[in-house]
Amino acid sequence: MSHITQVYLITGFLGSGKTTFLNRIIDKFPKEKKLTLLINEFGEIGVDGTLVEGDEIEMMEISKGSIFCVCVKTDFIKGLYELNTTIEPDVLLIESTGVANPSDLKRDLKLPIFNNRFQFMEQFCVIDAAHFLDAYGVYASLEKQIASSTVFIINKTDQASPETIEKTKKVIGQFHPNPSFFETTYADIPVEQFLFPEEHAVKVDEDSVPKKDKRPVLSEDQLESFIDDLLDSPDLEVTPPDLLMSVTYEWSGNNLDQVKEMADSLPSSVVRAKGFIKEKGKIYLFNYVMGDWTIEESEIPENQIHHKNIVVFIGPPESMEGIEKASETGDWSSMGTFQPMSQVSKD
Repeated sequence: MSHITQVYLITGFLGSGKTTFLNRIIDKFPKEKKLTLLINEFGEIGVDGTLVEGDEIEMMEISKGSIFCVCVKTDFIKGLYELNTTIEPDVLLIESTGVANPSDLKRDLKLPIFNNRFQFMEQFCVIDAAHFLDAYGVYASLEKQIASSTVFIINKTDQASPETIEKTKKVIGQFHPNPSFFETTYADIPVEQFLFPEEHAVKVDEDSVPKKDKRPVLSEDQLESFIDDLLDSPDLEVTPPDLLMSVTYEWSGNNLDQVKEMADSLPSSVVRAKGFIKEKGKIYLFNYVMGDWTIEESEIPENQIHHKNIVVFIGPPESMEGIEKASETGDWSSMGTFQPMSQVSKD
């Protein structure tokens, strides 16, 4: 088994098509290699993990904030440590939450407790061509994702004019002298050229890497102590780039028209909403991105969907009241709001 795990990071703002791109990679991934996914969602309840295709793929899900800020940094480091000591995949695909600042990832992968296992390969940034210009300048996470990425997938080009796409590329070009662009729909790019490219891989002397049976395994207390020290670091990214909240609603209605009416009633400040809805024995995926929404019949078997008739909404604090008002159009009940930074103790 290889002593190196190649890491690919998928970033992009909320609703840009990251999970669609992740499934593209899974479909093309070499069958002889061991793949692990780490999926990070901002909301308290995760939806994207259900949308991932592939029955026998090892997957970790981390919700309730960004893995790159202090909100869930502990879960992220523990997850990486488990990958390092027990799972040992050939490739790790990380799909970060749409409001993440991924600039610290390379440093995290080099922490001494990982014994040089993780080799960072590529960072993809999926761009929603239809909504990028509206979100840019409002949400700081977009700028941070652009600045740290190397490959840009201009997605949903069928929903944007050529002029809008060119303006989007010019904005990205402000951060990179020679950005690599793919213009596409449904995140369809030739992913094969990024998987195990021989010319891109760093040659590693296997004899210089500690073997599994020689690698010291930390006790739970030792790992907790290491993470506590890490969280005390003065240069740690302690806050999310943008002040956003999520609120979860349960639907008890029996007519999709209620869902449509709520979607049309949402305030314009709502950035994202997603959830599986059941009506008349059929399961539908409700997908909302900055004012545009769809309801499509799901192809995922019902027994694989853990959260039915539950929708997660994401927006700034001022949007919460408007979401509550929109919920009055149908049989909706709030399951509570969630703000990642509310978890962080203020000692």
